Amino acid sequence: MTKIEDFDAQTLKADSGGGGGPWGGSGGQGGGGNGGGSGGPKSPWGQFPPRRPSGGGGGGQPGPSFEDFIRRGQERLRGGFPGGGGNGAVWRWAILAFVVLWIVMTSFYRIDAAQRGVVTRLGKYVTTSGPGLHLKMPAPIDSVTKLQYEKENAIQIGSTDAAQPNLMLTGDQNIIDIAYTVRWKIRDPELYLFQLADPDQTIREVGESAMREAISAVGLSAAIGPQRQQIADQVRDRMQELLNSYRAGVQVRAVEIRQADPPQAVDDAFKEVSAAQQEAEQYLNQARAYAQQLLAGAQGATAEFDAVYEQYRLSPTVTRKRIYFETMENILSKVDKTVVEPAGVQTYLPLAEVGKRQQQAAQKAAAAEAGAN
Repeated sequence: MTKIEDFDAQTLKADSGGGGGPWGGSGGQGGGGNGGGSGGPKSPWGQFPPRRPSGGGGGGQPGPSFEDFIRRGQERLRGGFPGGGGNGAVWRWAILAFVVLWIVMTSFYRIDAAQRGVVTRLGKYVTTSGPGLHLKMPAPIDSVTKLQYEKENAIQIGSTDAAQPNLMLTGDQNIIDIAYTVRWKIRDPELYLFQLADPDQTIREVGESAMREAISAVGLSAAIGPQRQQIADQVRDRMQELLNSYRAGVQVRAVEIRQADPPQAVDDAFKEVSAAQQEAEQYLNQARAYAQQLLAGAQGATAEFDAVYEQYRLSPTVTRKRIYFETMENILSKVDKTVVEPAGVQTYLPLAEVGKRQQQAAQKAAAAEAGAN
């Protein structure tokens, strides 16, 4: 306090002596401090009140104390804030307008047609909103998390790149490289958002587990061929069962197997074996078709013989003559014939032989003409 009071005394002494302080002179000796004269500028802190004399007296005008200096500075600062001067009303209205605008802007929210909004109040679940415009408590009391409810999501498990195989063990102790896609969508937004810490990772791990379970129950040939779609359906149903037990709020739409091949190291040998198996299966199919054809012919002949036998039982003589005539017609239609009739009857004209001779003559004439040309 001694150094500060000495500084104030020196400053007042300079002002009273007309020497001019840091803000100019005080305007005369008997003006009563900084505010008494009219000659120089006033102090920015206003007129200092009289101070108590220090030490052993002195007849000069006392200066302000350090406490009065601090107090006046605080009063000056308060005058620029609400309640501290003429600008207080403006500040109050500005803050009120900001609060009203904040309430209006954070109390209404819009949900699109393909979305659902999960509303939480101080972190606790309140409700799930559908599409449209809705009202809630202003932030930060209520908050809304928008989820893509109608969007179908896809998770790729495994890769068709040979450098990144996804190997699984089949039921016949073989190894298969499999890649597939899991398609899913959100069914219960509140469960999807709050029940699992990482829903996407959980769906991926459930998909891998269900696929390994399905592949371990079938052989390699079945997994890459005829039971491919059946395995995909089993994986989808198993995934849905597990996710329901987790209360994940997810619906598995489909599982699509994009690749199911042997490992790259044995792929060439496996293709050769597969080609041989397909060729053997082709020969077996041809043999089965020929056997079916022979069997059908034998069954037809048997049915025809039974029909003829029924007719023979009814009329043996007529049936025998009919069988004889049909047999002779079948044989004689394939050979040249000469019919010799008894005397007095015009002989049979061998029209077929005559036709052959005419055809041979025409061929010879055409060959001769071609040679002449």
